[in-house]
Amino acid sequence: MEFTQWIRERTDDQLGALVSARPELITPVPAHLEGLAARAGSPSAIGRALDRLDRFALAVVETLAVHPDELTRDSLRDLLARATEEDDLPLDDTLERLRALALVYGPDDALALAPGVRKVLDDPAGLGPPVTEVFRHHPPEQLEEIADDIAPGTEGGGKERLRAALAEPAKLVEEVSPPARKALEELAWGPPSGRVPNARRAVRLATARSPIEELLARGLLAATGEDSVALPREVGLYLREGRVHRDLSPVPPPLEGAERPGSLADRTAAGQAFTFTRAVEELCERWSLDAPGVLRTGGLGVRDLKRTATQLDLPEWAAALVIEMAHAAGLIAAGGNVDGEWLPTAGYDSWRVRATEERWVTLAVTWLHTDRVPGIVGERDERDRLLNALHPDLRRSSAPEVRQATLRVLATAPGLAPSRESVLRRLAWEQPRRRGALREQLTDFTLREAEQLGFTGLGVLSAHGRALLSGSKEAAAVLAPLLPEPVDHVLLQADLTAVAPGPLTSDLARWLTLAADVESTGGATVYRFGEGSIRRALDAGQGADELLSMLARHSATPVPQPLSYLVADVARRHGRMRVGTASAYIRSDDPSMLDQLMADRRAVPLRLRRLAPTVIASRASRASLVDSLRAMGFAPVAESLDGDVIITQLDTRRTEGVPVARTVSSFNGLDPDVVAAAVRAMRAGEARRGPVDAPDGAVPRGPATATISTLQEAIRQGVRVWIGYLDSQGNATSRILEPARMEGGYLTAYDETRAAVHRFALHRITGVSNLS
Repeated sequence: MEFTQWIRERTDDQLGALVSARPELITPVPAHLEGLAARAGSPSAIGRALDRLDRFALAVVETLAVHPDELTRDSLRDLLARATEEDDLPLDDTLERLRALALVYGPDDALALAPGVRKVLDDPAGLGPPVTEVFRHHPPEQLEEIADDIAPGTEGGGKERLRAALAEPAKLVEEVSPPARKALEELAWGPPSGRVPNARRAVRLATARSPIEELLARGLLAATGEDSVALPREVGLYLREGRVHRDLSPVPPPLEGAERPGSLADRTAAGQAFTFTRAVEELCERWSLDAPGVLRTGGLGVRDLKRTATQLDLPEWAAALVIEMAHAAGLIAAGGNVDGEWLPTAGYDSWRVRATEERWVTLAVTWLHTDRVPGIVGERDERDRLLNALHPDLRRSSAPEVRQATLRVLATAPGLAPSRESVLRRLAWEQPRRRGALREQLTDFTLREAEQLGFTGLGVLSAHGRALLSGSKEAAAVLAPLLPEPVDHVLLQADLTAVAPGPLTSDLARWLTLAADVESTGGATVYRFGEGSIRRALDAGQGADELLSMLARHSATPVPQPLSYLVADVARRHGRMRVGTASAYIRSDDPSMLDQLMADRRAVPLRLRRLAPTVIASRASRASLVDSLRAMGFAPVAESLDGDVIITQLDTRRTEGVPVARTVSSFNGLDPDVVAAAVRAMRAGEARRGPVDAPDGAVPRGPATATISTLQEAIRQGVRVWIGYLDSQGNATSRILEPARMEGGYLTAYDETRAAVHRFALHRITGVSNLS
């Protein structure tokens, strides 16, 4: 049976399962089933499908690939059984899966590979090319000489005689010397190629001197290049005693590691999730006050990363993870044009007011799907350039898939913290074609970062991590009861410190960060009040009474007298001197204070001029004048042209531009309606291979909302519609369509008037009418 005919005979449910498992086959939707079969046999589509196979399923495909003829299910089972000690092979289920993926077709008594699969499989099971292919580029006279030596008296051309002789290579192999046999054994289980000097040398059986020449003269090795040779597939199978694989496990290798109580792992992961979420919030708050600059390459400077790591009390790799996830989630972005800064975005304000569990879900989903890899921060690229945090080149397209595959492995072992080696072994079995140094490195990053984010606790996948991985919307609800309860009070002490006995509520933490400086973190966070921090709160619009009232309301102990005196003293001096624009001016109701300023040598660069006993003018700007006076020990405030005090909200700096954040969503399955519509469109194209005439009469016209709703209903019901469509010159044309899907402002449909699948811009559709 031909592959295309087999595709045509599949039921609608089977075709739906095929395109659901291989969505690239309907991007865009083929015009008919013949087009679907052709696309399913393309090298890129086959490569993607093979990449999704586990080790046993791939072994089934490889076994079929190395045998040119069709195999029965029983013969296939016998071949596979030679490589394993397992009695019960899941062959039936595997064959059904391979049929569903259109990699294998045909009945059980005539199993065949889909067209193109053999070409995509390079050296299947470590076996070299067949004889006819490996000797393809040899001169005919050389093939005749080899055939004369190993098969004298036989009839036919050199290539045919050589193929017949090597089909049963036992006699030829047994004739070679022990060193030559050893060379064959080294190539038997792959890789089937090697390098030897002057591989194309002319050699006959009578003149062979070295072990390699023995093999070349007998055709047991074939030159594939000037310095390369390959072992023919038939010879390799003989050396393997008919086995395609050396050893084969039909089930995944078990995970090994330490067992942990599930409740303990969940609580540990929840605590880490809370810590990570607060670290992101603290990062945004700190950067809103003191934003780091943007490098010319677009990243974050090494010094800024080190400073941030110190402030957050985290290792540099963990600080880079916090920064990258805040950026990927759209909470921070580069602001400014020339000398840009990394600042929080407007999206941070809406994220900050949400519940902690919801904020964590946002960060966790971002980590699952982003293609940015924080783990390579500090490494160098192929041009020996340092990869900084927030650098544009931190993207790796395979990162989301590796993260999710690794977590799915952890999900198979509840209550177990698998070792790194066992996780790598399981991933190698589940996706044997996707292996390499980068994949192993990404797996290591995933295990480390999952613990830091709170996906895992003590190496065990948590309940909320499992819910999020499965796509459940209940992940936040699962996490919420496990989070530590925020406290709304601190312990004020006489040494001008406040001790937070636990995680503070978001509003209290922000206010306390404004009015005090963090002195130490750990089980309890210690804040220290000072003149600078109190003045920072006053500059943000807080009054002395309001500060003391806030402290009294959120303190479990009375406000200490030294702290009250500090607030009152700073508030008394705050604002007694005011700065405006003249370019800028200074005014004060206390002339003696201005006398002191005029006599201070540090004020010379400000080029001050006394205009009145209570007013001094300066050529400096208002901002620089305020900063200079504060550096000299004064406590000025800025005022507007109307004389009103300007309140500077240093903690609410935000970027003006759109945050630059990019995440890559993994494939979570096509919508069933889209699948059904695509199958209907291909069936329709198969039934009507030629174009039909457009209907007579005026083209349909109608409002856009009615057009959209009618098309959506046609997709749902699978019916044809008549539309009016404007071409590139603005002329209205009639089309008969069978809509398949609608997304991104475009309609994908089978156009019966053109006998092909096209995409139609929705804004060009003038109207829709139903066909009777």
